[in-house]
Amino acid sequence: MRKTVRIAQDGACPGDFMLRNVNCPHVMLGQEFPRVAFQGHLHSLPKLMEKASSSHASHGNHKENSPFLNSSEAGKGGDYYDRNLALFEEELDIRPKVSSLLGKLVNYTNLTQGVKEHEEAESTDGSKKKVSKSPSMGTLMGVYLPCMQNIFGVILFLRLTWMVGMAGVLQSFLIVLLCCCCTMLTTISMSAIATNGVVPAGGSYFMISRSLGPEFGGAVGLCFYLGTTFAGAMYILGAIEILLTYIVPQAAIFHPSGAHDASSAMLNNMRVYGTVFLILMAVVVFVGVKYVNKFASLFLACVVISILSIYAGAIKSIFDPPVFPICMLGNRTLSRDQFDVCAKTIVKDNVTVASKLWELFCHSTNLTTENCDEYFLMNNVSEIAGIPGAASGILKDNLWSNYLEKGEILEKAHHPSVDVAGQKNNLHLYVLSDIATSFMVLVGIFFPSVTGIMAGSNRSGDLKDAQKSIPVGTILAIVTTSLVYFSCVLLFGACIEGVVLRDKYGDAVNRNLVVGTLSWPSPWVIVIGSFFSTCGAGLQSLTGAPRLLQAIAKDNIIPFLWVFGHGKANGEPTWALLLTALIAELGILIASLDMVAPILSMFFLMCYLFVNLACAVQTLLRTPNWRPRFKYYHWALSFLGMSICLALMFISSWYYALVAMLIAGMIYKYIEYQGAEKEWGDGIRGLSLSAARYALLRLEEGPPHTKNWRPQLLVLLKLDEDLHVKYPRLLTFASQLKAGKGLTIIGSVIQGNFLETYGEAQAAEQTIKNMMDIEKVKGFCQVVVANKVREGIAHLIQSCGLGGMKHNTVVLGWPYGWRQSEDPRSWKTFIGTVRCTTAAHLALLVPKNVSFYPSNHERYNEGNIDVWWIVHDGGMLMLLPFLLKQHKVWRKCKMRIFTVAQMDDNSIQMKKDLATFLYQLRIEAEVEVVEMHNSDISAYTYERTLMMEQRSQMLRQMRLTKTEREREAQLVKDRHSVARLESLYSDEEDETEPVPENIQMTWTKEKCDAEKRNRGSAVGSFRDLISIKPNQSNVRRMHTAVKLNEVIVNRSHDARLVLLNMPGPPKNTDGDENYMEFLEVLTEGLERVLLVRGGGREVITIYS
Repeated sequence: MRKTVRIAQDGACPGDFMLRNVNCPHVMLGQEFPRVAFQGHLHSLPKLMEKASSSHASHGNHKENSPFLNSSEAGKGGDYYDRNLALFEEELDIRPKVSSLLGKLVNYTNLTQGVKEHEEAESTDGSKKKVSKSPSMGTLMGVYLPCMQNIFGVILFLRLTWMVGMAGVLQSFLIVLLCCCCTMLTTISMSAIATNGVVPAGGSYFMISRSLGPEFGGAVGLCFYLGTTFAGAMYILGAIEILLTYIVPQAAIFHPSGAHDASSAMLNNMRVYGTVFLILMAVVVFVGVKYVNKFASLFLACVVISILSIYAGAIKSIFDPPVFPICMLGNRTLSRDQFDVCAKTIVKDNVTVASKLWELFCHSTNLTTENCDEYFLMNNVSEIAGIPGAASGILKDNLWSNYLEKGEILEKAHHPSVDVAGQKNNLHLYVLSDIATSFMVLVGIFFPSVTGIMAGSNRSGDLKDAQKSIPVGTILAIVTTSLVYFSCVLLFGACIEGVVLRDKYGDAVNRNLVVGTLSWPSPWVIVIGSFFSTCGAGLQSLTGAPRLLQAIAKDNIIPFLWVFGHGKANGEPTWALLLTALIAELGILIASLDMVAPILSMFFLMCYLFVNLACAVQTLLRTPNWRPRFKYYHWALSFLGMSICLALMFISSWYYALVAMLIAGMIYKYIEYQGAEKEWGDGIRGLSLSAARYALLRLEEGPPHTKNWRPQLLVLLKLDEDLHVKYPRLLTFASQLKAGKGLTIIGSVIQGNFLETYGEAQAAEQTIKNMMDIEKVKGFCQVVVANKVREGIAHLIQSCGLGGMKHNTVVLGWPYGWRQSEDPRSWKTFIGTVRCTTAAHLALLVPKNVSFYPSNHERYNEGNIDVWWIVHDGGMLMLLPFLLKQHKVWRKCKMRIFTVAQMDDNSIQMKKDLATFLYQLRIEAEVEVVEMHNSDISAYTYERTLMMEQRSQMLRQMRLTKTEREREAQLVKDRHSVARLESLYSDEEDETEPVPENIQMTWTKEKCDAEKRNRGSAVGSFRDLISIKPNQSNVRRMHTAVKLNEVIVNRSHDARLVLLNMPGPPKNTDGDENYMEFLEVLTEGLERVLLVRGGGREVITIYS
């Protein structure tokens, strides 16, 4: 086999490559040579190839949506055109070789909009640029640990013990199970979406927007952003609560002035310190994200050590439970931080004296009982173990729920007590419930502790194998955290006394963190660890939320957010960070962790709901692009996940759920009406396509019932030479007639060859679409290229629409100026179109003087729409005014119906019958019957008919004259060269015979005499026109037109619109020109006329 080598140099003859038996002045591009001729010189070819490939590589990274080579690149590659691909060489600039395409796709890099490139931008100089490293993170570091860090949070340390105490172990299991099932099912759906192609930064926002469309994506993306922002506020509030309650209570700025305003003082402290913390954290994030990332592992270590200390303490409590005694008065729990000895009296120097507890309840230092609290006197003080240990059997007491109302005292069931009322001013000495609790409240508070499952998908650009790591890492993280939660619920219930569990702030155990009392070796392990982990989580939220907002803003789907797409020179989202800090400040001003948690639960649940919906929709639609590598998903699981998300939203807080849905709905509608147009091949478009296909197949079953008939319009538009719409009021009229309902197709014909005029057709289509937007016409546009305009219109009438969704009415413009024009083609096209619609059994509407029709901004506050019902056409004349009156322009017009009675008709009975008919049709209209008496044909009618026939005869003879025909041929040729497109309704080839391009005339004597004779005969024929007699049939028709016009003008000269039966064209085509004259006479003197021709079927019915 002979192999060939190609040289990519043009012009100079290569000195080294001498050819045998070839005299070559220079080597031409693409010339082939036998391999034998290059032995010994092939060592230089790799350099050539290397040079060519480097020129390819120098073009940088291509975007994902344009991985093809352009024509400039095509010319640079020396081996671009190949002998084996010669058949395709003309297309290789737009359809590259497979090898070129694959090379470009391999070089595609997917960097996140997250912390990585910002870190690099901060640490590099402006002159030096680092070469981007390939993603190298594995499942453990890239997905599993970030998810663990995001899922474990403040709720585990501050509220889980309280939840177990209030709900009991069994209901706590149910709460954890519900929340973990929700996140597990969402993870399965998310894994399917994340493994169906590359997921760049933006995580859940990117997945939802590309799966469900920009409207859903923007709404849910903003909900997820708000959820992340409020999560940052919640973490800061948790950190402040740990700081002021357990670490340095002395740092409080506001102190309770009385016994009952302790909570308000605490909330004010939270607001002040929370704002300070928020400002500090925002500054840290603004200065550099790299510091947040460097401390991320430290924060994770704090969480892990804290959880391990809980397990260590639980194991230790089996044989050596920690000593945290609780002071009980009867069965009521006392707040231990206000006294030291749990006894009514103490022995001091062998004397029994009142204890601090006695002083608090009796308000005296001696043992008098005059002012003592009755409950204090009647009940004994006792101490019980706060942490009985796992071997104590306390679990059976903590199995069941013990929900409390706000202000209720924590009591130990079955503990001996005398039930008497105590003094209300001593309530602050007991441990009280600060909020009313129920199963639903606890679900809302606990749910944020299972969020954070998106951390892995947010980092997909940093992962070595994202499609494998995201499902495995996220599911493992959820399984791990779920096991921790279940085991913690069980351990808390088995080790800690019930009243201590229900004590939210640890008042009964000397203001210790309740989880800390169980931990080993010291409560401070949990306190310090939870403080740092919550600070870290807050920083992560303030880092992630601005980037999510930046991703939404850069997509430009919500126009007013564009400013948040900008930032520092390194891409840091400065403005987005500022907005995030302001929104987080709102959460901090709420100041209660228990109030903020349900808010962010709503936003996260909304996000998870739409992730499940996205997966379910894609699975059920079976779109060709839906090919996830993760196979363990099913649409039923996604729907179950959706149902659980929806249920949890309304379980935790139905009013928050409605507010979150309202916010998402408002964003959705805003993007739908105001947002930028985006086409991402999303599932909702696919769903619309499937629904449309199903509906069209249903419509195909048969024609619509008369009750469902409405005009489905095909509007034939005329374009001028510049491809602009000549009569835009046709579109205005169509929009007024349709009022947004039914089908509207705007059709136009461009004359020419499709291969040559395709660009013009596209431009014309865009022009028509722009005009449709201006006139608010909701419909479709179709531009057809045809050799003859009449053929193009016939094609439109035959082929527009799809299945049962086809037009049944054609709207056609009137050919203005047909009398003045010697060219008959425009009115011939008009009449041909009328015949086509009649043959296709379609209705026809011809608005005459359409330029005088009202625009959509005008209003008719008075006036009449007059209907002249001369022949029955299926009820079109009745239905059209009713439809027009639905539009605001015509709404206040009154409807009048005129019908014509002949001499032998009973006009009084006709009027009664017509009124009854209209009543049954439920149409309000004034009825009039016009009597037309038989009268002789007037001289005016005779003269009008004569003028009409003379004109048509004269034009016919002029066209038959040879010189005129030659002049016409030359005119056609000139018109072709100047502007091919003269008008829509013209046929260049109808009336003229083909003539040679060059008309050469050689004059001889015989030819000259013949020409003189022809001219003489032409003059004679013109003289004959004077003595012509009109056709009697034409006289009768003209008489009808004149008489009808007199009656119509007399009654309807001031009407806003006149609707009139349109007579059909004559069967004999010789009378076409006369037909146009009859229509002109019939509508003379009327400002706005709508000629109506029915399609041969009933369109209105008296039945319901």
